[in-house]
Amino acid sequence: MKLHELSAVPGANKECYRKGRGAGSGNGKTAGKGHKGQNARSGGGVRPGFEGGQMPLQRRVPKRGFVNIFATKYATINVSDLNKFEDGAVVDAQAIVAAGLLKKTLDGVKVLGNGELTKKLTVKVAAFSASAKQKIEQAGGLAEVK
Repeated sequence: MKLHELSAVPGANKECYRKGRGAGSGNGKTAGKGHKGQNARSGGGVRPGFEGGQMPLQRRVPKRGFVNIFATKYATINVSDLNKFEDGAVVDAQAIVAAGLLKKTLDGVKVLGNGELTKKLTVKVAAFSASAKQKIEQAGGLAEVK
């Protein structure tokens, strides 16, 4: 079977319904918008979430918890990803981005301990998990908080 031999199942493709194309079409004149009013006008209608002045659902639902807008957001990377660098390299945030392991560093880079490290590296980033620090040092490398 080739791409040009494929066809839709019968009944899958419907003719598109053209509104406002004369009385004979069955949906002419007001084209399903009724007579006058806000929703009949061009550009009419209300913004999403507006409930006619009633307190909207978004505001009625109770809010819970606390969101710290000043929290430090780390871009995370695993120890196993550091194997991409050559033995004895100095790895910092710029090197990680240059290697294509991260797109953005956010407020800093944090190394997490998932996987194994086989190379001796000097890693200089904002934070390490305890297991990541241990694995880097076990491989003979150095974990420095920058």
